Amino acid sequence: MPSLAGSGRTGGREAHKMKTLMRHGLAVCLALTTMCTSLLLMYGGIGIGGGHPEPRRRQQQVAAVPSRPPERGQRHPALPVGAGLLEGYISVLEHKPLKMHCKSCALVTSSGHLLGSRQGHRIDESECVIRMNDAPTRGYGTDVGNKTSLRVIAHSSIQRILRNRNELLNMSHGAVFIFWGPSSYMRRDGKGLVYNNLQLMNQILPQLKVYMISRHKMLQFDDLFKRETGKDRKISNTWLSTGWFTMTIALELCERINVYGMVPPDFCRDPNHLSVPYHYYEPLGPDECTMYISHERGRKGSHHRFITEKRVFENWARTFDIRFFQPDWKPEPLAGTRPEGSPLA
Repeated sequence: MPSLAGSGRTGGREAHKMKTLMRHGLAVCLALTTMCTSLLLMYGGIGIGGGHPEPRRRQQQVAAVPSRPPERGQRHPALPVGAGLLEGYISVLEHKPLKMHCKSCALVTSSGHLLGSRQGHRIDESECVIRMNDAPTRGYGTDVGNKTSLRVIAHSSIQRILRNRNELLNMSHGAVFIFWGPSSYMRRDGKGLVYNNLQLMNQILPQLKVYMISRHKMLQFDDLFKRETGKDRKISNTWLSTGWFTMTIALELCERINVYGMVPPDFCRDPNHLSVPYHYYEPLGPDECTMYISHERGRKGSHHRFITEKRVFENWARTFDIRFFQPDWKPEPLAGTRPEGSPLA
């Protein structure tokens, strides 16, 4: 029979162990609370859909690397061993570039055109499935699928990602998360608010594959927009959409891209166009075409140029293996040859 003194020591050790576990649990809770509070403060004053001012000075001008794209229908060359390394997408914890390559990709938009489409099974058959921001799959799997390989997320969507972390983060099953944002918020010298919060989130959830777009790469995205549209992003008060980043990343990542839910650029000009919600998961939200047209015509303040971007995507689809479904459409061929300017190499 153990002595009372031994029992007391055992009880003391158990009590000490319990206090230690409680302190660790409290530390995690405080870290999550701090992160969420700072994000709420940052985005509460700006608005979920609003833009953040970027630094006024651009220290260096970086041009995207031009390359001659393959002809329509031509297969991309087989990647050598060790290829698939995508520079400019940096892991938050290890600061290493993303290594990823897919033969076939389903790029799933957040459009209301996907409601009732029953495209989920077809989407999940793709090698890689790419989604945007906080677009959910739970409850919508029949229409949008359940698989997620990559999620491209705007800085302004982090609050909603955290709010739905049980579905979008904890159930990621190896998905890669790429966050983009203005350079001032993504700097790695301790002054980048978004980057600091991504680091904290990744430390608490180390199994997540969290990446950010580097400043150098962000300048390339700006240069690409100017080359493809002839418009300077800042002068025209334009904010590149998450769709712009996602499509361009997909062209670096995928050999074949099937896009689901993206309308052609002239869709909203038709007075009899189908009216659908801007987001499939917000059925009572704004109308898609109303959102597109108001942003395209907006001049005061910064706006997304959704229709302009879709004209670029239409043009890319004449060269690269990009196909559009729900609605199903393909670009009409143009006379002559396409200029050499192309998406990021």
